[in-house]
Amino acid sequence: MRIISGRLGGRMLKTVEGEGYRPAMGKTREALFSMLEARGVDWHEARVLDLFAGSGSLAFEAVSRGAPHALLVEMAPQAVRCLKANIAALGLEDEVRLANEDVLRLLKSPPAQPYSLVFMDPPYRKNLADPALKLLTTRRWLAPGAFVTAEIEKDARFTPPAESTLEAERLFGQTRICIWTMP
Repeated sequence: MRIISGRLGGRMLKTVEGEGYRPAMGKTREALFSMLEARGVDWHEARVLDLFAGSGSLAFEAVSRGAPHALLVEMAPQAVRCLKANIAALGLEDEVRLANEDVLRLLKSPPAQPYSLVFMDPPYRKNLADPALKLLTTRRWLAPGAFVTAEIEKDARFTPPAESTLEAERLFGQTRICIWTMP
């Protein structure tokens, strides 16, 4: 898989193989980033949080486009090894931090600084989107006006935060992409 755009455009990423892993394909990533740019995301100001990071393709794409900081959260050992290899291969040790931890456990404590852009790609059929969204909002993980994106299965049921505004919802085969802004 390749990074699409920015200073790292064209660079290859290692991906995680196996059941439960679905790296965001180029077409889906390109559509997501176009939707974010159309809604005014300033990559040079974005503090990025990538939950259930997998190979980190979304965070690495954001950093390539100018995001100065990204925190990738992943606990699967195979994915953590992949993320460490990608961070090193891309030379992003100063911009990208990796938390080898359970997402819901990490989100229970507030961060030192809130995030302005959150990518959430939970494993399908594990019902993790609802509790993660709730913790993001109740534990002050989100900066005012933050964008939260979710890549979930097409028929997933969840409740977005009451104060959020649904900016976009698109289907890509069996995948649904949602983008919200927070107050």
